[in-house]
Amino acid sequence: MENLRVLILAAGKSTRMKSRYAKVLHRAGGRTLIEHVLAAARSLSTNISVVVGHSADQVKSAASEVTFIDQHEQLGTGHAVLTARDHFSGYTGDVIVMPGDVPLIAVSTLEAFVRFHRAGGFRACVLTADLDDPGGYGRIIRQSNDEVLSIVEHRDATPEMREIREINSGIYIFNAAALFEALTKVRNENAQGEYYLTDVIGILVGKKQKVGVFKVKLAEEVLGINTRQELAAVDRVLRRNKCDSLMSDGVTILDPDTVYIDADVQVGADTVIYPSVQLYGHTVIGDEATIRSFSRISNSKIGAKAVILEGSLVSDCTIGEGVSIGPYANLHSGTTLGDSAQVGNFVEVKKSTFGAGTKSKHLAYLGDATLGNHVNIGAGVITCNYDGVNKHPTIVEDGAFVGTDSQLIAPVRVGKNAYVAAGSSITEDVPADSLAIARGRQVVKEGWSKNRKKKGD
Repeated sequence: MENLRVLILAAGKSTRMKSRYAKVLHRAGGRTLIEHVLAAARSLSTNISVVVGHSADQVKSAASEVTFIDQHEQLGTGHAVLTARDHFSGYTGDVIVMPGDVPLIAVSTLEAFVRFHRAGGFRACVLTADLDDPGGYGRIIRQSNDEVLSIVEHRDATPEMREIREINSGIYIFNAAALFEALTKVRNENAQGEYYLTDVIGILVGKKQKVGVFKVKLAEEVLGINTRQELAAVDRVLRRNKCDSLMSDGVTILDPDTVYIDADVQVGADTVIYPSVQLYGHTVIGDEATIRSFSRISNSKIGAKAVILEGSLVSDCTIGEGVSIGPYANLHSGTTLGDSAQVGNFVEVKKSTFGAGTKSKHLAYLGDATLGNHVNIGAGVITCNYDGVNKHPTIVEDGAFVGTDSQLIAPVRVGKNAYVAAGSSITEDVPADSLAIARGRQVVKEGWSKNRKKKGD
């Protein structure tokens, strides 16, 4: 929206959460609280400022493409906004002021709020909601249908005022010039000895300037977070909303109450997600995939029609189309599986590449390996990639076959269409089209067991 800036207040501690970290750094729905608020703010303006104080360095790391304003002493919300005065010098447009701990706020609500403010010709507007239990929130004292008389903090409210259900969300829109002029008149004569931003409303009303009230229909949008319990409640809402959005887009989620899907995850149409699945980070899943129960996928790309069977772990991987993984497979960072590859039960893969159609179906460890197309890895195969100091690569070329319970001691190469006999320890390169056998020769001593027993008698 034109001539609009956003100021986010993110300097406070998380005292009631008993945390050493700033409140806005805690996570819900797969993002920090400040990331959720920034996502909404960016839909309104490219000019966003964030007031930081407690855990300032960490907050700065969590936010990007914004202007940071340091509040060295945390003396209340009014003081936090006042620290930004120089940044707004000469600016005469509107500024939205909002806390950094309201992750459920909808973009559509903020847009409607701005339109209401501008259509009504207000100098300031307050976003409000009705709560069944408004305890702890500032109460809205109205003077007409659309205008506010004052905002009274809960700790300063009379018993009669505490009966009011309409609460202050902490989200405002001000004419910037009016805001900073009024802030110079705010005093800290209250129970907390702090400078309240809410006092600006009373000052503007006292000067006969119009201050509007815009009430949201869905109160949960404006709920802030002060306790771990509230954080968990908001997390549940965000995750359920994510499931609802995916299901509306054609994804089948069999039990939305048990899955965890982060905000930035993308899932294609006709994919089926079973109960107790976890999808984290920037995971992207293609169309018509199947993700079975107890699987966890983080920051990975999963191709169309892939099948992830029960209990599989996939982290920072790229998975092709039609791939089958699991059950109980573990794919680590840097792994790439080509189309129609198969990684079976209790197979662990780390920093390795599988070509198209390559299979490792049982009980293997493959690390720092490059496997060509249509390679077959038998049960119990290990790439011995670590010599105690350095990691070394293993290369298995197209069409090769590595027999059960073999060890490929890196660095080593198995050539195209070569075979490695079961139980071999391969320490040298195997040429293409060859058979490598590296195991002790079998010796049979007939009658040995019977004679041993006689000696024991």
